[in-house]
Amino acid sequence: MIYFDNSATTQALPEVVDTYDKVSKSIWGNPSSLHNFGEKAFNLLEQSRKQIADLLHVNADEIYFTSGGTEGDNWVLKGTAIEKREYGKHLITTSVEHPAIHNSMEQLKQLGFDVTYLSVDDEGRIDPEELKQAIRPDTTLVSVMAVNNEIGTIQPLKEVADILRDHPKIHFHVDAVQGIGKGIQDLIMNDRVDFVTFSGHKFHAPRGTGFIYAKRGRRIAPLMNGGGQEKNQRSGTENVPAIAAMAKALRLLLDKESKANQMEREIKQLISDHIQKFDKIVPFSKNTDGFAPHILCFAITGVRGETIVHAFEEHGIYISTTSACSSKKHLASSTLTAMNVPENVSTSAVRISLGDQNTVAEAHEFISVFDELYKEFDKLS
Repeated sequence: MIYFDNSATTQALPEVVDTYDKVSKSIWGNPSSLHNFGEKAFNLLEQSRKQIADLLHVNADEIYFTSGGTEGDNWVLKGTAIEKREYGKHLITTSVEHPAIHNSMEQLKQLGFDVTYLSVDDEGRIDPEELKQAIRPDTTLVSVMAVNNEIGTIQPLKEVADILRDHPKIHFHVDAVQGIGKGIQDLIMNDRVDFVTFSGHKFHAPRGTGFIYAKRGRRIAPLMNGGGQEKNQRSGTENVPAIAAMAKALRLLLDKESKANQMEREIKQLISDHIQKFDKIVPFSKNTDGFAPHILCFAITGVRGETIVHAFEEHGIYISTTSACSSKKHLASSTLTAMNVPENVSTSAVRISLGDQNTVAEAHEFISVFDELYKEFDKLS
């Protein structure tokens, strides 16, 4: 099996599963309990929080645990909207965000908030000047993803941060679900960024894990009310085994980040150079500094994306249409649509997303299968 769908989810590493198993068996107390067994769980919870904070060079009290990227995005957007509603109801994001952002914004619009969606160029990138013009006196939030989940575009976060330095009261949120471990931590953790969303299952941690970074002094309303966990910000008994496993997964990821990124770029370049020799290939991702190392999106015109995915699947190679969250709905890529790519091309788009476990040998096998399938697709069209 060749797994080229790491942007959808990653395999939990054996060492990570081992940590989850050991903690589940030995420290199952509730971290909110007063007795010694609960105290052990609490101490492990806080050790995990500190380890994550140290890896990101932030303070431990700026890390809050969640169930993943979707919850984190919802929390920051809706929590900001609620907390700052007396100061304004204008929110800004981009036209190429993940559905967790887009659909949250649409819900907030129904509740009376005003949302501006920034346009993108033919590489899926916003123009910071448009953001500058969009800011109003009643703007309370700007949310921009770090790396586009469909084509891998890295957004100009530094330029956005520089603009927002003149507007210190506006919350700046970054969805870094696809950006962690991809060599851009200095952009993601810019000192003007107020909130960052992370999802554990994108970096070999168990599903249902995640966390947000929330800068000291920045306030958002909680969405989960109850027993007062996470400093009254996100109630619900913490999943200590999964959180400990996530902290370990993040350390392992960042320990080999540079080497893994280099390999991902090599594989991406190898495949990209080969497929672009064919007439019906339309590439959307580039292998430059403006794009993440692990995502390669392209279309085979005249062949629907799901047809391509299933054809590779028959050869034991797993890729996806552009976004795992919408792939089963057979929808055109929202990013490609925002880039004004014709629907008959965008519905033919597929995505290869690499991880630190992929190899050059797998790339060569993919190329061999691609050549075989392209001949079949060419006959059909």
